[in-house]
Amino acid sequence: MLPILLSILLFFPLLHSATSKPLAAKCGTVEEFNFGDRFDDNLIQLMFLLVVKAPKIGFEIASVGSDHSRVHGLAMCRGDIGSKWCFRCLNKAIFHVQTVCQRKKDAVIWLDNCMLRYSDKEFFGEVDHNHAVLLREAHNVTNAIEFDSKVMELMNRLMSKAYISPLLFATGQMKIERVGRLYGLVQCTKDLSGGDCKTCLKSAISQISTSGGGKTGERILGGSCQVRYELYQFFDY
Repeated sequence: MLPILLSILLFFPLLHSATSKPLAAKCGTVEEFNFGDRFDDNLIQLMFLLVVKAPKIGFEIASVGSDHSRVHGLAMCRGDIGSKWCFRCLNKAIFHVQTVCQRKKDAVIWLDNCMLRYSDKEFFGEVDHNHAVLLREAHNVTNAIEFDSKVMELMNRLMSKAYISPLLFATGQMKIERVGRLYGLVQCTKDLSGGDCKTCLKSAISQISTSGGGKTGERILGGSCQVRYELYQFFDY
């Protein structure tokens, strides 16, 4: 499938800049397809649709095919980036997912500015509990208990903003004595309702709370939502 997909996307500039490594990927472990079969063809069309349509508003869902060869997909870019960078990121995501999760009928891949998900099972409008990755910085702050408390305060504040926002996205910051400024970001996929977005973010934030330890930065990458905090500004607004 990969050579065919690349030949289609050669019409797009920037594909060959797909050098940035993905942050993480989750690949299905059971269902596989064969190169050149109907599912493979439908997946090619799906990727084409997502990379063309998603950059306009930073999000898109689509389904292609019928019966057992039907494939469903979702593409989302981080809420603070423009369409040009969204397009670039999704090109990279398509390139990498077909390498990392080759022949798998279910996959999610995350890059710094976007995520891409596809499956032979329809998942739109449902909170994904099956794909989640925790990434943590190596360094710790000195007062872990106080710092973790501030992290939870910021994350919960952002969750309260995001799930009632049309974009299901929020960023913010707060000052912490003897540490500096704490920056946070939360985002849900736009196929979720506000209530389901809140449920997803609560679950993600609880994973950060459970991990604890005063890490200087963490992020939870999920199939339906993402949360992140750092001690530096990593978003544009």
